[in-house]
Amino acid sequence: MAGNSSRKGAIRASKKGPSTGTGGKNKKRLSGKGPTPKAEDRPYHAAAKRKKAVAKKSAAKSTSASSGARKVTSGRSDGKEIRPARAPRGDRPRGEIVAGRNAVLEALRESVPATELLVARSIEVDDRVAESLKLALHLGLPIREAHRAEVEGISPNSQGIILAIKPFQYSSFEEIMQRAKYPALVVALDGVTDPRNLGAIIRSAAAFGAAGVIMTERRAAAMTASAWKSSAGAAARLPIAQVTNLARTIDAAKKEGLFVVGLDGESEELISTMKIASEAIMIVVGSEGKGLARLTREKCDLVISIPISATTESLNASVATAIALFFVDQARRKG
Repeated sequence: MAGNSSRKGAIRASKKGPSTGTGGKNKKRLSGKGPTPKAEDRPYHAAAKRKKAVAKKSAAKSTSASSGARKVTSGRSDGKEIRPARAPRGDRPRGEIVAGRNAVLEALRESVPATELLVARSIEVDDRVAESLKLALHLGLPIREAHRAEVEGISPNSQGIILAIKPFQYSSFEEIMQRAKYPALVVALDGVTDPRNLGAIIRSAAAFGAAGVIMTERRAAAMTASAWKSSAGAAARLPIAQVTNLARTIDAAKKEGLFVVGLDGESEELISTMKIASEAIMIVVGSEGKGLARLTREKCDLVISIPISATTESLNASVATAIALFFVDQARRKG
């Protein structure tokens, strides 16, 4: 067919004749492109986005840590810098904490043993904060800045300032007896639960020459910041012991030659009839509500009461202790 023959000729002509080249423009297309990039190196891949987010978070932490070491200049009238202790961000103070501007200032004024003063960044510095910073510097206490959220996470009512308290170092009954001078005077607490009563008793014991104060480990107040403040610093001068079993400690006191005298408002024996005040004695004080425990009362050599005019009233444990110690002190002075 004519049509077919002409087409074949056209095909032959195209095969034999020269073809137009690319001039080397497609050379790069023929060369290899190298290995396929990792997923995290491809800008639009999910792995790359995750890698970018991690890097951004790390950079933010680094910036926060460096800003955490900034100098606190608030509260200094002389313009000098307060250099806070370098502590890792987010570290929660160990042990007991005192939170709030008034509470922190009172604790620092009483020189309560502390480990660190934590202050929120951008805190509004009033007279209480300024004095707290000044006292902390005077005591050589580390000062650390932290984010407001971190401070409030430790104590929601912190008002931007927290004081971390050292654990109290208790003594022992044996150490108290070694310290005691004849005639020895020791105070033992049978379940006093109010830390303010505890602090007030320690203060009275120190004022009237007691060798130490003994209390139980369980179901009783411990030496918290509140107790320390109530003692008005006496806790730093007077040995305080915690015992697991008060009954056994009373037995040990008797072996040391101490008369054991219990205070109980229901006793018919009045304090004025006590004839052994000039001897070595241990005064045992009961809890605020229940008084002396049954076993403790049975262990006492003598149980006395302090007369009061109103039959419906009772004396606070710390007040009763102070009166008993005063009576013993006066009897010894006369003797």
